[in-house]
Amino acid sequence: MLQDLARSATLGLPVDPAGAPERVVLAADRARLQLIWNAQESLEIPASRLRAACRCAWCTRARHDGTFAPSFAAVAIDRIVPVGGYAINIAFDDEHARGIFPWAFLRALAQAPDGQGA
Repeated sequence: MLQDLARSATLGLPVDPAGAPERVVLAADRARLQLIWNAQESLEIPASRLRAACRCAWCTRARHDGTFAPSFAAVAIDRIVPVGGYAINIAFDDEHARGIFPWAFLRALAQAPDGQGA
């Protein structure tokens, strides 16, 4: 499912200024990220789902090797850094900070049924 999300997130232009949310809000407990596009569209993604969906080279290799952690239930978000106008880099409290999360990928991840895409 993660590959399907990645594929759907890359359809169209890789940098779509209209795809960027108006606001990105980190919950006070750092366990959730809220993406607000407008008054009608606001999506929330748990930190555990974001960490499990990381597409960096290290995580991709760990999945391939079968060594990727089965769960990230207790993970929290330490910081969020913009990457151009198309994505954010998320640093987690497990010291993992390699993933780049494009807006389209985040939207697809948030809209996917629970348990899919993570």
